[in-house]
Amino acid sequence: MSREAEAADYYQLHPDRILDAIESVGLFPESGLLALNSYENRVYQFRDDEQQRWVVKFYRPQRWPDEAIIEEHSFCQTLHDNELPIVIPHAIDGKTLHYYDGYRFSLYPSQGGRHDDLNPEKLRQMGRLLGQLHRIGEAESYQHRPELSPTTFGSQSLCQLKSCPQIPAHIEHAYLAVAEQVVEQVDVIWSDIRPQPLVRLHGDCHSGNILWVDDQPCLLDFDDSRMGPAVQDIWMFLSGDVEETRQQLELLQEGYQTFNRFPQSHLRLIEPLRALRMLHHTAWIAKRWEDPAFPQAFGWFDSAGYWETQVNGLKEQLSILQQPCPYIDEWW
Repeated sequence: MSREAEAADYYQLHPDRILDAIESVGLFPESGLLALNSYENRVYQFRDDEQQRWVVKFYRPQRWPDEAIIEEHSFCQTLHDNELPIVIPHAIDGKTLHYYDGYRFSLYPSQGGRHDDLNPEKLRQMGRLLGQLHRIGEAESYQHRPELSPTTFGSQSLCQLKSCPQIPAHIEHAYLAVAEQVVEQVDVIWSDIRPQPLVRLHGDCHSGNILWVDDQPCLLDFDDSRMGPAVQDIWMFLSGDVEETRQQLELLQEGYQTFNRFPQSHLRLIEPLRALRMLHHTAWIAKRWEDPAFPQAFGWFDSAGYWETQVNGLKEQLSILQQPCPYIDEWW
């Protein structure tokens, strides 16, 4: 199926089909469908006839094979069995991945909670949670999901962007030139460190994927879970200048070491991972542009202002990559 056909097919996931799919597994929605903030998949909240709230996720066609979805569900179940606070897919007749009319979907109990800023104690809590998650995550390896690497997030993203028609002609050369330099520099650092062990990650671990329930964190959405260096699940909690970042790392380390060895030797990957995320996010929008939801949500993507900002951001990131790591000093 072509990207255009895939997008068009996904766009035909209308409310009647969604309701029929839910009813096919024995749940009967009483409320309407509330669309939740998701572009990669289609996600809706509803209440059933027994007044229980649910979230249903319809997976984007051809993104993950069934085996990759099932092993993510299995990892989540293992984390839950070890009493980690995460939301896991609901099993019906022993299955968590369901099929209807050519679509694949899963169901989750709707989790209440709030999004909070991370104060020092919450950073320690997140460190403890991630220490446990990675201790369990390193026990086995994914077999059907790609690694997070300079190839999957860097070179492949660059390849996608080289054929991106949304880049204005007068900016294209400057953007691709600095993007290539960033990928090359990331590859040099990565090859020097050769991060091991790789662990099963959350993969997209930031404040938006955490709900705080009675001042305890609950992790959501393992859809981007894959193998990678543990620091990937740590760096997105860092913000501010170098001194503020070091203080945040100290707090995360303090909690993390309660359950696991903190990956100090991988701290040099923080800025390479930041660079890879910049490229991967831009390539993701380009790859999904035929999906009508994307031009609606990211209308600025083909504007000169956006790409000029990207050029400047990548130049700044390249400069950071070419300097000694600001997070490693005698203290570390």
